[in-house]
Amino acid sequence: MGPEFSAVTELAGDDVSPEQIERNCHRYVWASNHCHDRDVIEVACGTGQGLGLLMKVARSVRAGDYDEKIQAKAQEVYGERIVIDQVDAQDLPYEDDSANVVILFEAMYYLPAPDRFVEECKRVLRPGGSVLIANSNKDLSDFHPSPFSHTYHGTVELRRLFEQHGFTVALFGYFSCQTRGFRQWLLKTAKIIASRCGLIPRTMAGKKILKRLVFGRLAAMPDELSVEDCPYVEPISVSADVPDKEHKVIYCIATLGG
Repeated sequence: MGPEFSAVTELAGDDVSPEQIERNCHRYVWASNHCHDRDVIEVACGTGQGLGLLMKVARSVRAGDYDEKIQAKAQEVYGERIVIDQVDAQDLPYEDDSANVVILFEAMYYLPAPDRFVEECKRVLRPGGSVLIANSNKDLSDFHPSPFSHTYHGTVELRRLFEQHGFTVALFGYFSCQTRGFRQWLLKTAKIIASRCGLIPRTMAGKKILKRLVFGRLAAMPDELSVEDCPYVEPISVSADVPDKEHKVIYCIATLGG
Protein backbone atom coordinates (compact mmCIF):
# COMPACT_ATOMS: atom_id res chain seq x y z
CA MET A 1 0.00 0.00 0.00
CA GLY A 2 1.44 3.36 -1.07
CA PRO A 3 1.52 6.68 0.76
CA GLU A 4 -1.70 8.60 1.42
CA PHE A 5 -1.06 11.55 -0.90
CA SER A 6 -4.45 13.00 0.01
CA ALA A 7 -2.86 14.04 3.33
CA VAL A 8 -0.30 16.29 1.59
CA THR A 9 -2.21 17.45 -1.50
CA GLU A 10 -4.28 20.60 -2.02
CA LEU A 11 -7.69 19.13 -2.82
CA ALA A 12 -10.77 20.84 -4.18
CA GLY A 13 -12.69 22.35 -1.27
CA ASP A 14 -9.67 22.54 1.06
CA ASP A 15 -9.07 25.81 2.89
CA VAL A 16 -5.94 27.31 1.33
CA SER A 17 -4.18 30.66 1.19
CA PRO A 18 -4.80 33.15 -1.64
CA GLU A 19 -1.21 32.53 -2.79
CA GLN A 20 -1.92 28.81 -3.22
CA ILE A 21 -4.93 29.50 -5.42
CA GLU A 22 -2.93 32.02 -7.45
CA ARG A 23 -0.03 29.63 -8.00
CA ASN A 24 -2.34 26.71 -8.80
CA CYS A 25 -4.22 28.74 -11.36
CA HIS A 26 -1.12 30.28 -12.89
CA ARG A 27 0.42 26.96 -13.85
CA TYR A 28 -2.73 25.85 -15.66
CA VAL A 29 -3.13 29.10 -17.55
CA TRP A 30 0.54 28.77 -18.52
CA ALA A 31 -0.01 25.18 -19.63
CA SER A 32 -3.14 26.12 -21.59
CA ASN A 33 -1.00 28.38 -23.75
CA HIS A 34 0.89 25.27 -24.89
CA CYS A 35 -2.12 22.96 -25.34
CA HIS A 36 -4.20 24.60 -28.08
CA ASP A 37 -5.63 21.94 -30.44
CA ARG A 38 -3.36 19.27 -28.96
CA ASP A 39 -3.92 15.86 -27.40
CA VAL A 40 -3.03 16.31 -23.74
CA ILE A 41 -2.36 13.94 -20.83
CA GLU A 42 -2.19 15.24 -17.28
CA VAL A 43 -0.49 12.87 -14.85
CA ALA A 44 -1.01 13.42 -11.10
CA CYS A 45 -3.99 15.67 -11.84
CA GLY A 46 -5.08 15.81 -8.19
CA THR A 47 -8.78 16.55 -7.87
CA GLY A 48 -8.69 18.11 -11.31
CA GLN A 49 -8.75 21.82 -10.52
CA GLY A 50 -7.05 22.65 -13.81
CA LEU A 51 -8.69 20.14 -16.14
CA GLY A 52 -11.51 22.51 -17.06
CA LEU A 53 -9.02 25.12 -18.29
CA LEU A 54 -7.15 22.51 -20.34
CA MET A 55 -10.36 21.12 -21.84
CA LYS A 56 -11.32 24.56 -23.14
CA VAL A 57 -8.31 24.73 -25.46
CA ALA A 58 -7.05 21.17 -26.09
CA ARG A 59 -8.27 18.81 -28.81
CA SER A 60 -8.50 16.05 -26.19
CA VAL A 61 -7.58 15.63 -22.53
CA ARG A 62 -6.86 12.44 -20.60
CA ALA A 63 -5.99 12.52 -16.93
CA GLY A 64 -5.19 10.39 -13.93
CA ASP A 65 -3.84 10.33 -10.39
CA TYR A 66 -1.94 7.72 -8.40
CA ASP A 67 -4.02 8.09 -5.23
CA GLU A 68 -7.36 6.26 -5.48
CA LYS A 69 -9.16 8.65 -3.12
CA ILE A 70 -7.98 11.71 -5.03
CA GLN A 71 -8.82 10.11 -8.38
CA ALA A 72 -12.34 9.26 -7.18
CA LYS A 73 -12.92 12.82 -5.97
CA ALA A 74 -11.79 14.23 -9.31
CA GLN A 75 -14.13 11.87 -11.17
CA GLU A 76 -16.99 12.98 -8.93
CA VAL A 77 -16.33 16.61 -9.83
CA TYR A 78 -16.15 16.03 -13.60
CA GLY A 79 -18.71 13.27 -14.00
CA GLU A 80 -19.14 12.24 -17.64
CA ARG A 81 -17.12 15.12 -19.07
CA ILE A 82 -13.84 13.21 -18.78
CA VAL A 83 -12.64 9.79 -17.60
CA ILE A 84 -10.02 10.10 -14.87
CA ASP A 85 -7.93 6.97 -14.37
CA GLN A 86 -5.81 5.69 -11.52
CA VAL A 87 -2.35 6.17 -13.01
CA ASP A 88 1.25 5.44 -12.10
CA ALA A 89 3.44 8.12 -13.74
CA GLN A 90 6.23 5.56 -14.14
CA ASP A 91 3.99 3.12 -16.05
CA LEU A 92 1.50 5.13 -18.09
CA PRO A 93 -1.55 3.26 -19.46
CA TYR A 94 -1.51 5.20 -22.75
CA GLU A 95 -0.63 4.13 -26.29
CA ASP A 96 2.66 4.89 -28.03
CA ASP A 97 2.71 8.18 -30.00
CA SER A 98 -0.73 9.15 -28.71
CA ALA A 99 -0.18 12.61 -27.23
CA ASN A 100 1.32 16.01 -27.99
CA VAL A 101 1.64 17.17 -24.37
CA VAL A 102 2.22 15.44 -21.04
CA ILE A 103 1.73 17.52 -17.89
CA LEU A 104 3.13 16.80 -14.42
CA PHE A 105 2.66 19.57 -11.86
CA GLU A 106 4.13 19.56 -8.36
CA ALA A 107 4.54 15.78 -8.30
CA MET A 108 7.84 14.78 -9.89
CA TYR A 109 9.48 14.77 -6.46
CA TYR A 110 7.11 11.99 -5.36
CA LEU A 111 8.43 9.61 -8.04
CA PRO A 112 10.92 6.98 -6.85
CA ALA A 113 12.34 6.74 -10.42
CA PRO A 114 11.85 9.98 -12.40
CA ASP A 115 13.89 8.55 -15.30
CA ARG A 116 11.14 5.98 -15.83
CA PHE A 117 8.57 8.78 -16.07
CA VAL A 118 10.67 10.59 -18.69
CA GLU A 119 11.01 7.37 -20.70
CA GLU A 120 7.25 6.86 -20.50
CA CYS A 121 6.74 10.42 -21.76
CA LYS A 122 9.12 9.69 -24.63
CA ARG A 123 7.04 6.62 -25.49
CA VAL A 124 3.58 8.23 -25.47
CA LEU A 125 4.59 11.54 -27.09
CA ARG A 126 4.62 12.17 -30.82
CA PRO A 127 7.76 13.70 -32.38
CA GLY A 128 7.98 17.34 -31.31
CA GLY A 129 5.72 16.73 -28.31
CA SER A 130 6.36 18.40 -24.97
CA VAL A 131 6.44 17.63 -21.27
CA LEU A 132 5.30 20.51 -19.05
CA ILE A 133 6.65 20.49 -15.49
CA ALA A 134 6.01 22.75 -12.50
CA ASN A 135 8.21 22.24 -9.44
CA SER A 136 8.65 24.01 -6.15
CA ASN A 137 12.11 25.56 -6.24
CA LYS A 138 14.45 23.51 -4.07
CA ASP A 139 17.23 26.09 -4.39
CA LEU A 140 15.57 28.77 -2.26
CA SER A 141 16.89 29.37 1.24
CA ASP A 142 13.46 28.72 2.81
CA PHE A 143 12.75 25.51 0.87
CA HIS A 144 11.10 22.75 2.88
CA PRO A 145 10.56 19.29 1.27
CA SER A 146 7.16 17.66 1.23
CA PRO A 147 6.55 14.41 3.13
CA PHE A 148 6.78 11.31 0.87
CA SER A 149 9.12 13.18 -1.51
CA HIS A 150 12.17 11.50 -3.03
CA THR A 151 14.23 13.85 -5.21
CA TYR A 152 13.60 17.49 -6.04
CA HIS A 153 14.82 18.86 -9.37
CA GLY A 154 15.87 22.47 -9.73
CA THR A 155 16.84 24.16 -12.99
CA VAL A 156 20.17 22.36 -13.36
CA GLU A 157 18.75 18.92 -12.53
CA LEU A 158 15.70 19.30 -14.78
CA ARG A 159 17.83 20.05 -17.82
CA ARG A 160 20.17 17.16 -17.05
CA LEU A 161 17.29 14.73 -16.52
CA PHE A 162 15.49 15.48 -19.77
CA GLU A 163 18.48 16.10 -22.02
CA GLN A 164 19.91 12.65 -21.29
CA HIS A 165 16.68 11.19 -22.71
CA GLY A 166 16.79 13.21 -25.94
CA PHE A 167 14.69 16.26 -25.02
CA THR A 168 15.59 19.91 -25.41
CA VAL A 169 14.75 22.02 -22.38
CA ALA A 170 13.51 25.55 -21.73
CA LEU A 171 13.20 26.75 -18.13
CA PHE A 172 11.20 29.57 -16.55
CA GLY A 173 10.71 31.10 -13.13
CA TYR A 174 7.48 32.36 -11.58
CA PHE A 175 6.59 34.19 -8.36
CA SER A 176 9.70 36.21 -7.66
CA CYS A 177 10.71 36.43 -4.02
CA GLN A 178 12.41 39.76 -4.71
CA THR A 179 9.34 41.73 -5.81
CA ARG A 180 6.79 40.71 -3.17
CA GLY A 181 7.65 43.27 -0.50
CA PHE A 182 8.13 43.22 3.24
CA ARG A 183 5.32 40.73 3.98
CA GLN A 184 6.87 38.07 1.75
CA TRP A 185 10.28 38.70 3.32
CA LEU A 186 8.77 38.29 6.78
CA LEU A 187 7.01 35.06 5.79
CA LYS A 188 10.19 33.71 4.21
CA THR A 189 12.19 34.46 7.35
CA ALA A 190 9.56 32.82 9.56
CA LYS A 191 9.51 29.74 7.30
CA ILE A 192 13.30 29.38 7.49
CA ILE A 193 13.20 29.50 11.29
CA ALA A 194 10.25 27.09 11.50
CA SER A 195 11.92 24.65 9.12
CA ARG A 196 15.21 24.64 11.01
CA CYS A 197 13.36 24.12 14.29
CA GLY A 198 11.21 21.31 12.90
CA LEU A 199 7.99 23.27 13.42
CA ILE A 200 6.44 22.93 9.93
CA PRO A 201 3.51 20.45 9.99
CA ARG A 202 3.71 17.39 7.76
CA THR A 203 0.01 17.15 6.85
CA MET A 204 -2.38 19.53 5.08
CA ALA A 205 -4.54 19.65 8.23
CA GLY A 206 -1.61 20.84 10.31
CA LYS A 207 -0.53 23.28 7.64
CA LYS A 208 -4.06 24.70 7.54
CA ILE A 209 -3.79 25.73 11.18
CA LEU A 210 -0.43 27.39 10.51
CA LYS A 211 -1.82 29.18 7.42
CA ARG A 212 -4.69 30.62 9.43
CA LEU A 213 -2.19 32.09 11.86
CA VAL A 214 -0.06 33.54 9.06
CA PHE A 215 -2.59 34.54 6.40
CA GLY A 216 -5.74 35.00 8.45
CA ARG A 217 -8.83 34.18 6.42
CA LEU A 218 -8.43 31.31 3.97
CA ALA A 219 -10.49 30.42 0.89
CA ALA A 220 -11.72 27.10 -0.51
CA MET A 221 -9.72 25.66 -3.39
CA PRO A 222 -12.17 25.73 -6.35
CA ASP A 223 -13.38 22.52 -7.94
CA GLU A 224 -12.42 24.12 -11.24
CA LEU A 225 -10.06 27.05 -11.59
CA SER A 226 -10.80 29.95 -13.93
CA VAL A 227 -8.61 32.63 -15.47
CA GLU A 228 -10.12 35.08 -12.99
CA ASP A 229 -8.42 33.20 -10.13
CA CYS A 230 -5.00 34.70 -10.86
CA PRO A 231 -3.50 37.85 -12.40
CA TYR A 232 -1.54 36.02 -15.10
CA VAL A 233 1.94 37.20 -16.04
CA GLU A 234 4.35 35.33 -18.27
CA PRO A 235 7.03 33.41 -16.35
CA ILE A 236 10.60 34.62 -16.80
CA SER A 237 13.13 32.64 -18.82
CA VAL A 238 15.92 31.41 -16.52
CA SER A 239 19.27 29.73 -17.03
CA ALA A 240 19.84 26.03 -16.56
CA ASP A 241 23.56 26.56 -15.95
CA VAL A 242 23.14 27.68 -12.34
CA PRO A 243 20.49 27.14 -9.63
CA ASP A 244 17.70 29.74 -9.61
CA LYS A 245 17.67 31.67 -6.33
CA GLU A 246 14.80 34.04 -7.07
CA HIS A 247 11.55 32.27 -7.97
CA LYS A 248 9.29 30.09 -5.86
CA VAL A 249 8.21 28.01 -8.87
CA ILE A 250 10.26 26.53 -11.71
CA TYR A 251 8.53 25.71 -15.01
CA CYS A 252 10.06 23.39 -17.57
CA ILE A 253 9.17 22.72 -21.21
CA ALA A 254 10.98 19.60 -22.42
CA THR A 255 10.48 19.03 -26.14
CA LEU A 256 11.06 15.67 -27.76
CA GLY A 257 13.48 15.90 -30.65
CA GLY A 258 13.23 19.69 -30.66
